[in-house]
Amino acid sequence: MKKYVSILLDIELKIREGQYRSGYKLPSVRDASELYKCSKSTILRAYAELERKHAIYSIPQSGYYVVETPSDVHHSHSSDCVDFASASPDLNVFPYLDFQHCLNQAIDTYKYHLFTYGDSQGLETLRHTLVSHLADAQVFAKKDRIIVTSGVQQALEIIAKMPFPNGKEKILVEQPSYDIYLRFLEEESIPVNTIARTAEGLDFHELENQFKQENIKFFYTMSRHHNPLGISYNTEERKTIAALAAKYDVFIVEDDYMADLGVDPLVDPIYAYDQTEHTIYLKSFSKIIFPGLRLGVAVLPENLLETFSTYKRYVDTSILSQAALDIYIKNGMYERHKHTISKLYSERIHILNKALERYNQTGYIQTPAITSGVYTPFKLPRTVNLERLVYNLKARNIQVVAGKGFYLSSYREQEKFLRVSISRAQPEQIDQGVKSIIEEVSKGNWY
Repeated sequence: MKKYVSILLDIELKIREGQYRSGYKLPSVRDASELYKCSKSTILRAYAELERKHAIYSIPQSGYYVVETPSDVHHSHSSDCVDFASASPDLNVFPYLDFQHCLNQAIDTYKYHLFTYGDSQGLETLRHTLVSHLADAQVFAKKDRIIVTSGVQQALEIIAKMPFPNGKEKILVEQPSYDIYLRFLEEESIPVNTIARTAEGLDFHELENQFKQENIKFFYTMSRHHNPLGISYNTEERKTIAALAAKYDVFIVEDDYMADLGVDPLVDPIYAYDQTEHTIYLKSFSKIIFPGLRLGVAVLPENLLETFSTYKRYVDTSILSQAALDIYIKNGMYERHKHTISKLYSERIHILNKALERYNQTGYIQTPAITSGVYTPFKLPRTVNLERLVYNLKARNIQVVAGKGFYLSSYREQEKFLRVSISRAQPEQIDQGVKSIIEEVSKGNWY
């Protein structure tokens, strides 16, 4: 990361945490260059970028000051309510002003082209930009293999319904898994097989047996920051999945929806180890920017492109949003925001882990070692009445999500857990929230 970017991110963090309040005068260029041990030109570049982002303003012969927080950008949080339920990005770090700038620039650049039907595969310039963007994550694909979708959910629904060249019919899903997709599969009566995935991992012998014997069309999996378990595959596990897919002609649908949140740069996606074009790679931009953007990307094997495009049929994603995202990535805003939000979430996960160390001395709650992403499952004793626990926590102004919804309704080997998300839980609330959960669980006598 360039030096001026790290300085910019540090100042933004200080503003967000309240160390630099509205009207606060920033260190002079000379003082800041000494503080950050860099040249004055580097400080001037960082300050200029912060001015452009409307985070600070300058007064000639006086200095640089923090702007007053606009009421329509920053959203207050109830000091009483701890939100461990929401999976959406923190409203206070939405890049409103940056993206507004990109929208305006997109209108100036593309003009009337924004109001035509466009290409169902996605805006060509965006797909061209995504070639290099995805390559940074070791997903190498030509522009024609990339399709822009209305979020990852649309891609998941299409591939569930379309035929595959292996002629197989069943979808293999982990238990637990992405709740909205599970509900879709049930509602559409699509043939499904299951395999257990826990905080300890996946049984790869069972995975191979299912690939070999169970007529599996594709295996849907989240390779990192699993929802709801928060865990990720290691390198050997990713290689094993790719090898099994090639051996038994089973496709892998790799939902890498949180690819940019605290990812270990040494761990590549399953897609990177696929030598036989058996992996469909999916990525969402909603978890980094904002959910309403509704833009996702599907990278498809050559032999699935025509069928997928036939099922997609028409343009269903905003061309204006695609053009703005293209500019947002090209000018480096996406990369900077990714670092900001990754650092923010990592700090919150750290606070959560420290709270667990402090209050979970009796071991009532079991959690995996999660250091990035947004989810941590709180595995509970079998005697806990999950519905009553959620109700009691709500009465204490703590919002959580019960793990039951992340299983198919017919699945009988469910574990009892709460899915705890830190994406909107404010740092000053996390400690007390964890303490309250453990207090409720510790009461016992749940039957």
